[in-house]
Amino acid sequence: MTSSLGRQAPGTADAQDRPTRFSGFRPEVQGLRFVAVLLVVVYHVFLDRVSGGVDIFLLISAFFLTLSFVRKLEAGRPLALGRYWLHVFKRLLPLAVLTILGTLLLAWVFFPETRIDRIREEALASVFYVENWALAVAQVDYYAVDDSGSSPFQHFWSLSVQGQVFLLWPVIFAAAAVVCRRLRWRPVPVLAVAFGAVFAVSLAFSVQQTAVRQEFAYFDTRARLWEFALGSLLALAVPYLNPARGLRVVLGWAGLVSMVLVGVLVDVQGAFPGWIALWPLCSAAAVIVAGSSGSRFGVDRILASGPLVRLGDAAYALYLVHWPLLITYLVVRDRPVAGPRSGVVLIVVSLVLAVVATRWVENPLKRWAWPERSARRLAVVVVVCLGLVAVPVLGWAQADARRAAQIAAEAERNNPGAAALAPGFEYRGDPDAPAVPLASELQKEWVGLPEPCSGRFAPQGPGEEVLTDHCRQTPAVEDPARTIAVVGNSHMEQFMGAVIPLAERNDWQLVAVLQPGCPFGVRPEGDACKEGADAALEYVERIAPDAVMTTSTYAARMDGSAESVVGGLPELVDRLAPRGVEVIGFRDNPRFDFDPFACAERHGADAAQCQVPVPEVLAPVDPAEALRGRPGFTGVDLTDLICPDGLCRPVVGNVHVFMDPHHLTWTYARTMAPALGERLAAAGW
Repeated sequence: MTSSLGRQAPGTADAQDRPTRFSGFRPEVQGLRFVAVLLVVVYHVFLDRVSGGVDIFLLISAFFLTLSFVRKLEAGRPLALGRYWLHVFKRLLPLAVLTILGTLLLAWVFFPETRIDRIREEALASVFYVENWALAVAQVDYYAVDDSGSSPFQHFWSLSVQGQVFLLWPVIFAAAAVVCRRLRWRPVPVLAVAFGAVFAVSLAFSVQQTAVRQEFAYFDTRARLWEFALGSLLALAVPYLNPARGLRVVLGWAGLVSMVLVGVLVDVQGAFPGWIALWPLCSAAAVIVAGSSGSRFGVDRILASGPLVRLGDAAYALYLVHWPLLITYLVVRDRPVAGPRSGVVLIVVSLVLAVVATRWVENPLKRWAWPERSARRLAVVVVVCLGLVAVPVLGWAQADARRAAQIAAEAERNNPGAAALAPGFEYRGDPDAPAVPLASELQKEWVGLPEPCSGRFAPQGPGEEVLTDHCRQTPAVEDPARTIAVVGNSHMEQFMGAVIPLAERNDWQLVAVLQPGCPFGVRPEGDACKEGADAALEYVERIAPDAVMTTSTYAARMDGSAESVVGGLPELVDRLAPRGVEVIGFRDNPRFDFDPFACAERHGADAAQCQVPVPEVLAPVDPAEALRGRPGFTGVDLTDLICPDGLCRPVVGNVHVFMDPHHLTWTYARTMAPALGERLAAAGW
């Protein structure tokens, strides 16, 4: 007999029957799994939008997982968490590893070298089920218009979240088992409370985070737990629901039509994974509640049909293979999206590969009896799978690192950079030496000072607190010849690559306050950069450096906008000059609508499409020329070093000038130091 508190007297017929309520193969749900993944594939290929299919896939995973564990709890069988974890990853990893290795091969053959380092990192993140966090930290835009720049492992974010839940959920079941055993409570009410709490807390967190940090929340496991919790609650409830046949028919069709249309009718960009994800999840829940209607008009007659159930078996493989095939196609064809015909071909090829992989790889490994004989054997299979990815990826990265070190050792002779522009220069290096930096080293090309600001250079007071994370310095110089504050945006950061060698040679103390996207000037009210500019100005006035180095112009983009003097720069000069602080203004470097580094890697450094005449990207005359002669201002124009002879080329002196469409490489900036030193000396510095 069951009490009002959910206690159950042992040995009753109801207690014996309860496990069977949560058992049984549900073919209509298996067919629904395929529909969900097919939605993902179709929306990725043709619409480049979120369909909600991934969310349904996650819900179904939790649904089946919960049914499995509740059967054990109701029957009083041990949960055996360790063996469960090994078994589930032994089941998931082989196809994942096969996909990762195949994708790495595609990347090695077809992808530009500039992307290989990141692809290797994400291959490791994918096989260890942390790809979602890697993408979140990298601030990846899941809704990017041009998918050709997306990672071929980006789709592993949802599998990573799923893998993390497969580790967490059994712990919840184990905790529920302890509560039920000690208090003699039934498992279903205890689990309903537990998953209800997870649902409520995670959904509230998801809505809040989606509103303030949607790009991060999209990949955040915590913002996705409620979707799994809803699947678990559904699994707990369905055995006790028995809708009439007519209602089952209505629920099934309404749910299917609703889940297919959600991505078409609603622009979910920027809204997932918040409350809007309830739409596809509730739609799928309606189909699951409808279950087997027994009616020839029920949607289950389609979902539970043999072909759809077999395709449901291949849904995991389909999800795995479709994305790297799509991204590789876009890279090879240099297209932002697939066309109608190519899209159909990609889907058909993905389906064929998925069915083949399921039949000849996944199913035989599921039936493989040897690993199931002991936990140790299961662990061996899991470790081997992880090693099949980790060993070649780490070996590949190590080989690239050794090659880079060898090239760096010869760089002074083989890669003169801007030094090759000096009158009378004669190249004596290896004519076959590669240009530097190598693509695998690009992540090291951002200029930075080694230490956070400290002592009198540390931001102080409420006015400067916004600079705390943006202030860096060279090691403290006792009685420096000069103190130089480098202030501005990422372009001034790159010019600092030429300043650092001068500081080391001349005993200067360098301090940098750099804020992305914000050149330095006296800002008007309402300017997006005003808060940071005001704080930087207060900071500069307090530390009273000998000079402030900043960009004096904002370069023209190739959309026709004109290069102009940084807003508020004349006012900045007038404010600092009476304080004895010189403003040294660097003319901005060009900005392109393509990546010169990638262009050179793809077409060659001398290819015409990789070269741009200076007049197309910069004004005919430095706009800051009007400030020359103004007290407290010194202008520096390095355009002839960045774009010699009036032509912006991707490689000068066997060194890549640009690391992306508008940032200099640290390697090239360093080679400009001698010329910059001469020009500053000529100006009295």
